[in-house]
Amino acid sequence: MKRLSLLTLIFALLSVVFFLMLIFFRTPFPLYPFMSWQDALDIFTPLVLIPIYWLMFRYGSSERPRLAEEIVFLLFACLWIAGQGMHLSANSINNLAEGMAKNRLLNILDTNVYQLAYFFDEHLSHFMWHLGVIGLAALIIFRQWSKPSEATTNWWLVVPAGTLYGFTCFCFFLEGQTVILGFPFAAIITLVILIWQRKALKQRPIMAFFLVSFLVATLFFTGWAAYYQGFPQFSDVGLI
Repeated sequence: MKRLSLLTLIFALLSVVFFLMLIFFRTPFPLYPFMSWQDALDIFTPLVLIPIYWLMFRYGSSERPRLAEEIVFLLFACLWIAGQGMHLSANSINNLAEGMAKNRLLNILDTNVYQLAYFFDEHLSHFMWHLGVIGLAALIIFRQWSKPSEATTNWWLVVPAGTLYGFTCFCFFLEGQTVILGFPFAAIITLVILIWQRKALKQRPIMAFFLVSFLVATLFFTGWAAYYQGFPQFSDVGLI
């Protein structure tokens, strides 16, 4: 069955679009110019990605999820959505404030209002959102580990999907200043799957996808740390 392997590729491509590509749409949104196209499109991020998480959660296993598993999924999904929504609104406010200061219209960058919005944007929202990302990935891996579906891994789909998503994870953990969450998680999941599930990956497409993803992310984190002697953001080294 190619369905699960194809689902991982769709998930990876949409993650690239909503996590990485929206940054290039910071022009004013015509219906409400205080917003940008990035803000308007980002509203759809959880509406697109959370259902795909559910499909991987539901169909990555041969059995229907138990009530406890469904509750855990809902809790992590709520954390994901709450963090993403908080980031969307606070980031939009910060971008507007910084743009107004740059154009010498009004400068509130030294005020408590801006500092509070910055805290929600760059700190609290990122940790909530990315804990949701980690939690959902761990839950989906656990489900396929314990009750694998009868599906064959299509490596021609899973490897490019994992490579794309691994790079995406590296980018949003790095730029989100949550490397302390992402790097250890990626390294641990990579080792656990390689040690205990390596021989079973032919029948576990979603687990194979996450293995490739977190292996790629781990390699990028390691290379970045070696080159920069730490984990500076892309914006700190002039790449964006």
